[in-house]
Amino acid sequence: MDERVRWDDARRLAYAAAPGPVLEWVPVAEAAGRTLAADLRAGIDVPHYPSSAMDGWAVAGAEPWILVDGGPLTPGSATGVATGGLIPGGTLGVLRHEYGAVRDGVLHRSPDAPDTEPGPGTHVRPVAREAQAGDVLLGAGTTLTPVALAVAVTGLHDTLPVARRPRVALLHTGDEVITSGTPGPGQVRDSLGVLLATLVTQLGGEIVSAATVPDDAGATRVALTGTDADLVLTTGGTGLSGVDLVRPALTALAAEPVVPRLATRPGGPALLARPPGGPLVVGLPGNPLAAVTAALLLAAPALAAMLGSGLAEPGRVRAGEAVAGRAGADLLLPCTLPPAVRGAVPTAWTGSGMLRGLVHADVLAVVPSVGAAVGDELDALPLPWR
Repeated sequence: MDERVRWDDARRLAYAAAPGPVLEWVPVAEAAGRTLAADLRAGIDVPHYPSSAMDGWAVAGAEPWILVDGGPLTPGSATGVATGGLIPGGTLGVLRHEYGAVRDGVLHRSPDAPDTEPGPGTHVRPVAREAQAGDVLLGAGTTLTPVALAVAVTGLHDTLPVARRPRVALLHTGDEVITSGTPGPGQVRDSLGVLLATLVTQLGGEIVSAATVPDDAGATRVALTGTDADLVLTTGGTGLSGVDLVRPALTALAAEPVVPRLATRPGGPALLARPPGGPLVVGLPGNPLAAVTAALLLAAPALAAMLGSGLAEPGRVRAGEAVAGRAGADLLLPCTLPPAVRGAVPTAWTGSGMLRGLVHADVLAVVPSVGAAVGDELDALPLPWR
């Protein structure tokens, strides 16, 4: 039985396997970029008083209008108003400043004023035009942009219910990984540490720990469960050789294999598992491009679920050149979208151990196992840093 999971099914499984958001309250000033964890309702009508949409005069009845200081107005009277100013009782509408002329304390319409000015309700913003008290202003799952924060404040909210940032632990496996200096033969610099930490932050998570685990079965089991993180991201050790210890450790912990392997290249050895009583574990391959590809398929959907966000749908691009397929697996290729080609073109660096292709790529294009001809429509995953 083939235990490999297609890329699109893997995304859905990862999203469904993750726990939902944990709510916390934060001041509006600290909520930028966070995800709203509950519907936010207006605590007041918006606007809560009738206001002018223009500079001019609030008028009552037909012209001419005698200017008075404030209101309420009676027929044949008017008072000056500014944009956003309170409309006094008795107002018919607002005459725009450029369409009025004042002579001896009496307001008249200018000769070039349209026949419709002023009419009933002209340039008047009525109460609750934007929202009534109790209306949902912002739905759960909304990313709190500067404009969304302003809407929240307008609705009388000074603190907001947001999804707590998912806590992520990074575990790097392998005695060959070094964090500084020049690597010797058989050693590699830890490029994934900074990459994944930054990626997790961009996806809304928070790194709570980062450690390198030696090639030891017992130490690997302890590292996978000895954390209060919501999600554990491991790098390396997901293969099937005798020195790959992540899979045996998860088996020893009786972890449920949600996604045993991926039917993709690169990233095939990746996994998603759920140890009983422990955090969700995403095992990433050690090769850099394979690790990033798998993180976008497994970690990104899991983090979205923990934030209460929807699972983003993949985009669509056309193949800008013919690409040979890979039997039994979909290819996820870093591609540029050059305007002159009008399609996705793989970068020069698509090997599983390469990162340079992602620097230039606009998307990860999904090439089916049968390959793609020029002009074929392909699924495409966005890159969070784009």
